Formats: sequence, structure tokens, C-alpha cells
Amino acid sequence: MNASLCEGRLPVSQKKSSSDVHDLKKYRPISNLSFVSKLVERAAVKQLVDYLEVSEFMPKLQSACRKHHSTETAVLRVLSDILTAMDNQQVTLLALLDLSAVFDCVDHDILLSRLQSSFGLGGITVTWIRSLLTHRSQRVLFNGSLSIEIMLLFGISQGSVLGPLLFLLYAAQIFDTIASFGLFGYTYADDSQLYISSACQHPNRT
Repeated sequence: MNASLCEGRLPVSQKKSSSDVHDLKKYRPISNLSFVSKLVERAAVKQLVDYLEVSEFMPKLQSACRKHHSTETAVLRVLSDILTAMDNQQVTLLALLDLSAVFDCVDHDILLSRLQSSFGLGGITVTWIRSLLTHRSQRVLFNGSLSIEIMLLFGISQGSVLGPLLFLLYAAQIFDTIASFGLFGYTYADDSQLYISSACQHPNRT
């Protein structure tokens, strides 16, 4: 573990993955990562989360990967805002968004660039994360036939320990976009709640 983190490299032997193709509705690559790989990732998550919290870089309008936060805190935050609006005689329009295949669409270059420019990461840390993301491949087994092996140019491994945190940092700028339209937002991983409150408009009575 120390050698991996210090050298900025995750061995290719720890990047093996397989896919379950029996349920085509859930057809997406799920990584069967090695035990050692998950231990190394867990150590990296612990150090990265500590750094983000001390530096106050952790996105505050989301509940995933944060200490003392859960799906319950996300629900309570949105519910509290709606009830506060009701006390102020306002109505709230709420949109619930569940983004599809977001982990598969992460651009590695954009992610690594944001880790450096927005979160102050660099050096061996970024080198190790690059090693974690790259040199991964996938292929499909269907009806006894195995497809050719292709290299993955996008995406974060489903089932990885560090994956959810990397996605949060990749998508952190979404809160600025939401606010620019005058909306409020709160997320848990890839589940987003967008809402806006407005004063009630009563029609004139004659």
C-alpha cells in the first residue's frame, strides 16, 4: 500500500474487472477489484477526505463521502428549506434528477485538471490518481462469445472505493451553475434535487 501511494502507481494486476451481462437493463461495466486494490483506495480516500475537510474544499451542498452525513441529511436539508418557504407563504417547485451512467462519462483529463486547479492537488497524488484511472480495459461475454479487449478512455470504475469521491470533485462545479439560474440544489452522489421557492400569487376576487 505504501509503495503504491509513494510511487504514484497502481499495478495493472489490481485493475482486473468483469461484467454481469445477464440483466441487459443494467448493462454497464462493474469492476471486480482485488482486495489489495480496495485497501489501497481506502487509505487514499482517508487521506484525501482529511485534506479536503481541513482545506474546506469538500462540496458543502452534498452529503456523500462526508462525515456525519447520509441520504437522511440530504432529505432533511431539502425538506427544511421547503418548510421554511411554506412558513414564508411561498410555494416550492422541486425537480428530482437521477443522472444516468455518470460514472462512465467522466473525462479523465478534465477530472485531473480540476483536481489541480480547483482542489490544489498535485505531484505524486495526481500521478497516483492518473495511474488508478488509466490502463484499464473491458470486454463483453455474450452467448459464449468474447468480444475484443478495448482500453477505457473515460469513466471511473464502478465498485471502486475512491470512485464516488472522484465523481463528486469532478461534478462540484454544478453547484455554481445551479446558483447562476437562481435555483437551490443539493445532491447525494449522482442524485440531485433542484428547487426554487416563490410567493403565492392569488387571483383577484371580484
